[in-house]
Amino acid sequence: MNRRRAERGGRRAESLAALWLRLKGWTILARRLRTPVGEIDLVARRGRTLAFVEVKARATAEAGAQALDEYRLRRVVAAAEASAARFARPGDTLRIDAMFIVPGRLPRHMPNIWHG
Repeated sequence: MNRRRAERGGRRAESLAALWLRLKGWTILARRLRTPVGEIDLVARRGRTLAFVEVKARATAEAGAQALDEYRLRRVVAAAEASAARFARPGDTLRIDAMFIVPGRLPRHMPNIWHG
């Protein structure tokens, strides 16, 4: 039962993140994109920028930031590398972004969080 509840919460957080990005001028190209090396929550484009977005929903902002550790980021990076050719156009800037969803607060978008 807890797994199902967590799954629903994750889907709601991803929907809220996608809506927030759309309101900021982004186009959502894919949701829950599965690759052989991992999953990407959202793939979004705005102009020449292509973002692979990891969404984290937690009770507090601190818990959300702690939930996105280097191991998880490396999985997102690997999945982005595996799927970049499908979405990228010549001249695009590719980046890894994060969205933090915390109850009672506006979504927090952190662009370009991977500098590895």
